[in-house]
Amino acid sequence: MLRFLRDQANRWLILLASCEWLLLAASLWLAVRIRYWYDHEWLSEYSAGFVLRSLVFGAIIIVAMAALGLYQPRMRERLFGVLARQAIGFLLGGIGLALLYYVVPHLYIGRGVAGIGMLIGFVAVASFRTLFMRLIDVEALKRRVLVLGSGRRASMISSRMRRRVDRRGFSVVGFLPMDGETPSVPADSLLRLGTPLSTFVQQRQIAEIVVGSDDRRGSLPMAELLECKQNGVTITDLPTFFERELGKVQLDLIDPSWLVFSDGFNASPLRRFSKRAFDIVAALLVLVPMSPFMLLTALAIRFESGWRAPVLYRQERVGERGQVFSLAKFRSMRPDAEKDGVARWAAKNDDRVTRVGRFIRKTRLDELPQLWNILRGDMSLIGPRPERPTFVEDLSKKIRYYQLRHCVKPGLAGWAQLNFPYGATEEDAAEKLKYDLFYVKNHNLVLDAAILLQTLEVVLFGRGAR
Repeated sequence: MLRFLRDQANRWLILLASCEWLLLAASLWLAVRIRYWYDHEWLSEYSAGFVLRSLVFGAIIIVAMAALGLYQPRMRERLFGVLARQAIGFLLGGIGLALLYYVVPHLYIGRGVAGIGMLIGFVAVASFRTLFMRLIDVEALKRRVLVLGSGRRASMISSRMRRRVDRRGFSVVGFLPMDGETPSVPADSLLRLGTPLSTFVQQRQIAEIVVGSDDRRGSLPMAELLECKQNGVTITDLPTFFERELGKVQLDLIDPSWLVFSDGFNASPLRRFSKRAFDIVAALLVLVPMSPFMLLTALAIRFESGWRAPVLYRQERVGERGQVFSLAKFRSMRPDAEKDGVARWAAKNDDRVTRVGRFIRKTRLDELPQLWNILRGDMSLIGPRPERPTFVEDLSKKIRYYQLRHCVKPGLAGWAQLNFPYGATEEDAAEKLKYDLFYVKNHNLVLDAAILLQTLEVVLFGRGAR
């Protein structure tokens, strides 16, 4: 949790969610007064325990909005897309409230009040979010960053973080050239020191110095950097800066020493216990409501392919520490899809996929039998997706650090699936590895819960399915 809160973008999102939660609670309070403004007896009855009802009302809708990806730090949707997601989030929140009132009747608030509250809440949240997002884009409120270096490495900040959403939490004041460097950044962004570094930082109100020089051996002003750090300025190396701001590890910037000395890779007994407990509880909570859909999927496969064709498809995958296990999925391809025994990536519009298979892949129903793998302990609910041994052997030879993704159990859902579409090439595998390594380094219970929640968006919008 503490590591999660270090990121300014996450702190902004927590503030946004908290304010919208209070707005939704206030919307329900206003809805009661609109609905029963003439009936003081009903108004008095609703007042009893109404704070709890309002907070629960707001919390359910906030969770639904989070599941639609409305609290992602790098969301790139325009206003119409945000409103569409918000509308679906309110619809899902309404369904969640109906289920909650059925289970806990004393929280019931009435359909009329709930309807008015959701209408007021939708307008209030949309208006507040529009204002809030404009506010955090104001340059004066962003964290001011000075980049130490102006060569090839430093220029990656400009080339790989071009979009406004990539720079939502910070503003680059400029690039400070180091001795012997050939500048690769725009000339108007270069800075010259006329004073000591600590004085310059104080005058320019720099909050963070990012060390991005091409050669750090003996060229860095360590004494001045130490003085800046003592004055409260954050000193960050370039790979860590990219990792924090983009949510992925830049493979071409890191070396083994960075991995060894950086934070993360939490494999303590407490973390392993909490992750296993989370897996079992969450898998059972998903399995119970999904059981009818699993039965219908099995019947549909039987109906399309015949009663002798297998319903499940078992395949060897590589798990934690390179251990091979048998993964179960609903069969979505023809039984003879790999009759020659050669493993192939799934292609777009793959002709091996059946009609039922196309639907269950799009809705992710084909993945549900892996809940059994989770309960057995072969997999985790959240983690890097498991790959076939043939692919792993080949990719490990071609992609540096590929084996590191096996530090944790593979998952049914993962950080890479939220941030990158379906991978079917070596280039895609290398890009997904950047996100997988971010998860391996930074996984915790908060991140697991956030990924699980946002996976609903992937399912609803069919992102990355083939």
